[in-house]
Amino acid sequence: MNAELNELLPILLPETKRIAIEAGKKIMLIFNQDFQVDYKEDTSPVTEADLAANSYIIEELKKLSGHFPILTEEEAKLSFAERSSWETYWLVDPLDGTKEFIERENGFTVNIALIHQHKPVLGAIYAPVFETSYYACQGQGAFKERNNEEQGKKITVRALTERPILAVSRSHAKGDLLAFIENIGEHDIIRTGSSLKMCYVAEGTADLYPRLWLTSEWDTGAAHCIVNEAGGRLVQTDMTPLLYNTKDSLLNPYFFTIGGNDHDWMQYLPEKKV
Repeated sequence: MNAELNELLPILLPETKRIAIEAGKKIMLIFNQDFQVDYKEDTSPVTEADLAANSYIIEELKKLSGHFPILTEEEAKLSFAERSSWETYWLVDPLDGTKEFIERENGFTVNIALIHQHKPVLGAIYAPVFETSYYACQGQGAFKERNNEEQGKKITVRALTERPILAVSRSHAKGDLLAFIENIGEHDIIRTGSSLKMCYVAEGTADLYPRLWLTSEWDTGAAHCIVNEAGGRLVQTDMTPLLYNTKDSLLNPYFFTIGGNDHDWMQYLPEKKV
């Protein structure tokens, strides 16, 4: 990372956190009233909350130093030919966990990441129902902060115990994931939606988030930085790095979010699928 960007990150981080919080407040205004649900071409749901947060985040990010390109879930039709030249860019999921939002569950977030040379160097996540932020930038540590707190609390991953705690999606405990979990043996599970599963690993509430189902790059970018700065890892299931903006598809491969341990999680994969 160049020196100019390195100096810019601590300046960008509080502004990015503020933008995520304000977007979350706009989401909650819609969450607390009746709203319409539409569907995109891939049949995934979208609400006016997604669109309102998306518009606000784009508008605010454009005001920040650096003037980096912006890639969001709601505007993801840019070709790889267009975005492949980006060295540094914003990667945004304005409402991660739209299904939870629609079902009036609490596990949805706003995710904003800054990607540099295919790796996340800044991440801000806001969980509106919990009024809680998680945030980090490269070399500065990871933090958790509630709205009424003057400053964030530094978070770190935890050491693995004999009975691991897994963070798991509410809706994807089937197929490969179900077989993987059964292969582990004794364990405990925390179920939630969105990027909160990765945040739980970062703060030491969970040991592992195994994702053996499709996700997109905007689902992981912000949390990836937070996990890294908390001392954990987010890697493909063959333990190689998870990188961003390297191919035409914006879908992630299967991955592990790992806390403070070097345990061989690959051994539990069904039929050694990596």
